[in-house]
Amino acid sequence: MKWYTDRERSVLYMEYIRRVLDDVIDRKAEAFNAISITGPKGCGKTRTAKERCKTVIEFQDEDKRDGYIAVAETAPRLFLKNPGPILFDEWQDAPKIWGTIRKACDDNPESVGEYYLTGSTSKKINTPHTGTGRITEVTMYPMTLFETGESNGTVSLSRILEDADYDIDGMISGCDLESLFFAACRGGWPRCMALKKDMAKLEIAKDYYKQIYRKDISAIDGINRNPEWTRALLWSYARNMATTAKKKNIFADVKATQNVTDATLFSYVDALENLFVVRDIDAWTPHLRSKSAIRSAKKHIFVDPSIGLAALGIGPDYFINDLDLFGHVFENMVLRDLLVYAEKHNARILHYTDNMGVEADAVYQMADGRYALIEIKTGMNKIPEAEKSLLRFNDVIENYNDRALQNEAHPRDIYRKPSALIVICANANMAYTTDSGLKIVPIGCLRD
Repeated sequence: MKWYTDRERSVLYMEYIRRVLDDVIDRKAEAFNAISITGPKGCGKTRTAKERCKTVIEFQDEDKRDGYIAVAETAPRLFLKNPGPILFDEWQDAPKIWGTIRKACDDNPESVGEYYLTGSTSKKINTPHTGTGRITEVTMYPMTLFETGESNGTVSLSRILEDADYDIDGMISGCDLESLFFAACRGGWPRCMALKKDMAKLEIAKDYYKQIYRKDISAIDGINRNPEWTRALLWSYARNMATTAKKKNIFADVKATQNVTDATLFSYVDALENLFVVRDIDAWTPHLRSKSAIRSAKKHIFVDPSIGLAALGIGPDYFINDLDLFGHVFENMVLRDLLVYAEKHNARILHYTDNMGVEADAVYQMADGRYALIEIKTGMNKIPEAEKSLLRFNDVIENYNDRALQNEAHPRDIYRKPSALIVICANANMAYTTDSGLKIVPIGCLRD
């Protein structure tokens, strides 16, 4: 008799696999009347919302779309007569729904968790009223490595920040480097979890990529955009994945083969951001040195690295001979996971680089001011370099604070030291703590 893990059983029987964001939604549903879930197509928004709803209105259901749109335009309150909670899927196709739900929230302020809205664009819909205090918003990303099962989740990122005595030593990684090659190309798309064959799983991201440049880039706002310009732009973004390359350099790649202006390409980038295809990671700029010493360039990533790899036409086997490229891909994959964990813990994901060689691939900053400095490395041989960089950053903060104390009895500007220094590694087999206090965490152990 074969025994299945919970995750395998969920896939076999098409059961719902609980997401990290479920905890956020559960928390929000106790405080707000309505919850808007945004994020890229295919990341699981609808399925997650359906788990909570008795009535589902899907505006992109071709069999019912015309009828739904007609009701939404003429008598949207009729939808609210259905048993709740009610899901309005891709509600932006019927924007009057927003105002209708807002009014229903005003009429029944004590009724929480009654309405769910899902959408695959961050573009602001022209509605007469905001949903402030009534409709809360959460962002869903593709599945993390913990959610897809590559990580066994034995090391908690939030606990590292909360508990200085948290012992991670000896936790064994749940995956190897070859598994990560595949996971990067497959992506965190829930659809993949229901497929049996690896080759089939790799097709999901490829198809998604094609849909972006063929249809979605124009459908988002009805503006007809050139598919070849979009392809070239996605290819250039993929070449510069997880870097702080200047936009002009990214655009130069496109303009080498396409007759297009910078202004047009900026509008294309805006569209891709609104579609949740690409996004920027802002620079962290603590006032420890002059602003001129701190690089404020944004770091460019895909919401899932599989989109960029589809644009490059790369499969898992490619990385056997190009670990340097995989370093950027791996960083993008880790940043994707960190964005998911940040959504749960109300944190921000930033990065830091200065002209003195001090850097952190990611700064995980909590709302209460606690933060972790994180370096993201593929190989164990890179850990000493990462440790040196993070400790230099720590020293910068200590020296700055010491000088402030010397100059003033009660200095106004004392900077908080990091709660944790972390290296997230691709091919480390075991988590451990260095003599300097650095936490070495294999990605195959990491969870929220």
